[in-house]
Amino acid sequence: SSSATLPITFRCLEDNIGLDKRITRFVLPVGATINMDGTALYEALAAIFIAQVNNFDLNFGQILTISITATAASIGAAGIPQAGLVTMVIVLTSVGLPTDDITLIIAVDWFLDRLRTTTNVLGDSLGAGIVQHLSHHELQKMDADIGNSVIEENEMKKPYQLICQENENENEKPVDSETKM
Repeated sequence: SSSATLPITFRCLEDNIGLDKRITRFVLPVGATINMDGTALYEALAAIFIAQVNNFDLNFGQILTISITATAASIGAAGIPQAGLVTMVIVLTSVGLPTDDITLIIAVDWFLDRLRTTTNVLGDSLGAGIVQHLSHHELQKMDADIGNSVIEENEMKKPYQLICQENENENEKPVDSETKM
């Protein structure tokens, strides 16, 4: 569902906030694919919840394993609704928790999915803003360089435009009444 929000996120960041299109068109699609903060947090917390429901004590190594596995699994998760449930199996099996208990979460997953998407899109937007801030000077320099080349390109078009205007003027000459018949 993070991928589905891309058009609206583009419009909000470019029109409302004023971020450069070069930044948003690069950062947001990459973020929608890789930056799944909400999914990683959800999977780690859900695994710990399932461990607590089953009275399973987690040591530090298992919590670290859950964190690393949830982060890696979230990167590979698809940007569609409820993709986190599929990758949850990987996280649960990494520490030996029962995968059947995913059914405990399915009832509220529709709501949690909206929170995950919000977290993912917010993270992508903040990333785009940070990139814009850090590369502000380089973008201005590129704009100045492009501005000079646009002038040169427009100068090159002038002879072509003159030829086109001459052809149009020739086509607009009045036609004799004798040649009409």
